This record gives sequence, C-alpha cells and structure tokens, in this order.
Amino acid sequence: MYKVFVNEIPIILTTEKKIGKQYTSIPLKEVKFKKLINKINNGELLYVNIYHKNAEKLEKFLRKKLPVVEAGGGMVYNSKKEILFIYRNKKWDLPKGKVEKGESYEEAAIRETIEETGVKDLEVRKFLTKTYHVFKRNGKFKLKITYWFEMFSDYNGPLIPEPSEGIKKVKWKNFEKSQKALQDSYENIKLLFPKEYLTSHPNDRISQV
Repeated sequence: MYKVFVNEIPIILTTEKKIGKQYTSIPLKEVKFKKLINKINNGELLYVNIYHKNAEKLEKFLRKKLPVVEAGGGMVYNSKKEILFIYRNKKWDLPKGKVEKGESYEEAAIRETIEETGVKDLEVRKFLTKTYHVFKRNGKFKLKITYWFEMFSDYNGPLIPEPSEGIKKVKWKNFEKSQKALQDSYENIKLLFPKEYLTSHPNDRISQV
C-alpha cells in the first residue's frame, strides 16, 4: 500500500478494491491523475483509493504520471533518545533534500541533514521507508519521493539552521516534545514515527478529566 499526500490528504494506492465505505475506489486503468489532484485541492474528494491487483504497477503508475523528484532524509536520534527536528514554513519537519547527480539516497540524506542542521558525525542505522507527496512548482505538479534513514549522532555542538532553505529553528526533542511537534507537522512525516508518538500520554488524558 502507498499513501501519496496532496495537501495533507492521502491518495491510497492498494491491491484492495474496497478499503472503507467512505472511499471512492478507482481502478488504476481509469485514473486521470491530474484531474484527481485538482478535485482533492478543490475539496471535492477526501477519500480516494486507487487499486490494481499487481502491487508493483502502483508505483510505476505514479512515476509515469508526474515528474519525479527524489530526496533523502534523516530521522536522527542522539544518546538521550531525542529526535532532531527542523522548523520551516510554520511546521516542524525532519531534515531532507533533493538527491544530487551521482549521489545515493543515503549519501543525500546525510549531506542534507548536515547542511540543514549543522549536526555532524552521523551514523546511518537503517533504511526506514519511502514517503510520497505531490507539490506544485512553476505551475506544474510533481511527485516527491523521499527515502528516509534512521541515523544516530552523539554530536552536542551548536545547531545551525540553514536560512537559504527557509529553516528557522533546529531542535533536539525528547518524547513529549516530539509528540507536541507532530501535532504541527506533515502527515507524511507522521508515518515515520511509532504510534506511541502520535497519541497522548495516559497521564495527560487523566489530567484533562
């Protein structure tokens, strides 16, 4: 299954014809993707499922329908189990950026994380997942596919936002602060986090009763 975000609304691509009553299910061969994006942007569609029995054809379909921009990103932990966040466009995000010619996805993720945050001595632990979202540039829709890696660094020096990329803040955040940041983040970023980060702590619920 794939989730492709258009203005925070996910288009679901799956091998299942029916995934819920609220979903409009469309067979892959009948999809007019740009029209679908416009309907979502106009608020005409909120729940969309594109289906095909062959899962491999789903991503091939995406790559054929829109120009693709590939990026690498890092979910960085330190020895305190804090996570490295950046703040830009009034949202908390994770460092990421476009893959340059000759780079691997992993190399791009490391370089972009260093450039955007100032953090050094990064160690890649594992590949996490890919995320997909549609954006518009110069009047044309494009598909960004970001390859995410879990990283570690024991760097405790100054954090340096990259102003040319519109980054206002860089912060290490513990579990509670990460939960709060994710309330003001992007849906595709939330996909990277374990579910406990996306729910309130039991003590918080008790205090609100």
